[in-house]
Amino acid sequence: MYTIDIEKRCGCVKKDENLVLPQQFEDKHEAEFAALRLVNHMNANYCKKHRFYVDEEGDKLTIRVELACPKEI
Repeated sequence: MYTIDIEKRCGCVKKDENLVLPQQFEDKHEAEFAALRLVNHMNANYCKKHRFYVDEEGDKLTIRVELACPKEI
């Protein structure tokens, strides 16, 4: 069983009523695809203050959160 969860829940994550985590999958490739699709959605549609990426540790896929780089002057 493969699990997708998120490291920290910023305001955008908490406001997203459609986001249900953790999620579990029997198939590794299905879990990876779902995690990447979720991260792409978050990076494209959330406030841009954070950047989201997937970190795989065994059967756990954790969505990590980091501050986005400030815009260049």
